[in-house]
Amino acid sequence: MASSKEYLNFIMDQLSELDDISCRAMMGEYIIYYRGKVIGGIYDNRFLVKPVKAASAMMPDADSELPYDGAKEMLLVDDVENKEFLKELLEAMYEELPAPKKKRGK
Repeated sequence: MASSKEYLNFIMDQLSELDDISCRAMMGEYIIYYRGKVIGGIYDNRFLVKPVKAASAMMPDADSELPYDGAKEMLLVDDVENKEFLKELLEAMYEELPAPKKKRGK
């Protein structure tokens, strides 16, 4: 099941207080970037983030879910209504996320 544009727009609006938030469509789902780093994505109308230490610490009871078959588990963000929590979550995760890969030929 692909994610809806409505859910994507809702999540992007919830993240709108952060600088440099973007998304990219990929196979019916959406990858979410924060300041150039992949933070997580929208999969089957669920907001999932990478399971870095900061995310696990801020969401100790979060369910681990597969975004799609064959993928690594990610953490389900339940509190998507709370803009302030989402802002703090992404800011806390940022330092732990890997730098973007360099594109070939650049």
